[in-house]
Amino acid sequence: MSKQNTVFKEGYNRCLHLLRDVETVPSESELGAKLGISRTTVRAILKKLAESGLVEMEKPGKAVLRKPRPKDYFPEDQTDSLSEIIERSFMKRILAGGAQPGMQINELELARDIGVGTSSVREFLIRFSRFGLIEKRKNSHWILKGFTRAFALELFEVREVFELRSAVAFTKLPDDHPARGKLDDLELEHRTLLSEIDSRYTEFSELDERFHRLIHSASHNRFVDDFYDIIAIVFHYHYQWNKLHAQQRNTRALEEHLDYIDALRSRDQSRVNKACRAHLKSARDTLLQSIMPKEREQEPG
Repeated sequence: MSKQNTVFKEGYNRCLHLLRDVETVPSESELGAKLGISRTTVRAILKKLAESGLVEMEKPGKAVLRKPRPKDYFPEDQTDSLSEIIERSFMKRILAGGAQPGMQINELELARDIGVGTSSVREFLIRFSRFGLIEKRKNSHWILKGFTRAFALELFEVREVFELRSAVAFTKLPDDHPARGKLDDLELEHRTLLSEIDSRYTEFSELDERFHRLIHSASHNRFVDDFYDIIAIVFHYHYQWNKLHAQQRNTRALEEHLDYIDALRSRDQSRVNKACRAHLKSARDTLLQSIMPKEREQEPG
């Protein structure tokens, strides 16, 4: 699914929520501001609303003809949140540029590439800049300051605390909790990917992100959720920085995830602690191996 198509579907679903409480559709500029998307995407959404018989586009005022029904919405598995869309697009751009310190990021170009409003991209970059990895410059430009060993080690210490606590919280979820069903689905995805690892090993980082996000969700802690955005970017996308031995590393990580899943399902906190620490140690080692060659390249000759 293309980024633009995902943005369209996510924006369309949120627009349907807006239609439940209004008699007429806001202007294109108002919709774009409310939904955080570009004018082009707004027009595509309005066209779809008209085709679905939800909105009268021919007459002035764009009257809402009927309230949205459940079948009008795109399924959740076809949409991502706007922040997830921006984050993934941001990281793809960073990785395409080699994640080198001094790399420039233009928020206007990024917004246009994704199909969202510049204000949404700017909000994401401002929030991300709190961690000191990017810095604002003039004329909608940002500078990547780089991922250093010191930064990674500081981040790892916090990640370990948060994930261990979240993993313990996961063992206490009731059997009928939705997260446990999602864990079963993720186990199947892990086993399928492992069986096809020769041709699909590059798909691991996205699965890795979803797996750890599920564990952290058990904490029900807004600060853990907020911190996890930076964890995802540094600890998960680094699998794409250093491609040396990538298949071997991702195979081992998949096997560690499966051990971790078994421990979570057992509700044995000792097993969970052991599996979690073993996997996080591997993730830490892999991250440092990915960063160190870049740091050596930057040292003066």
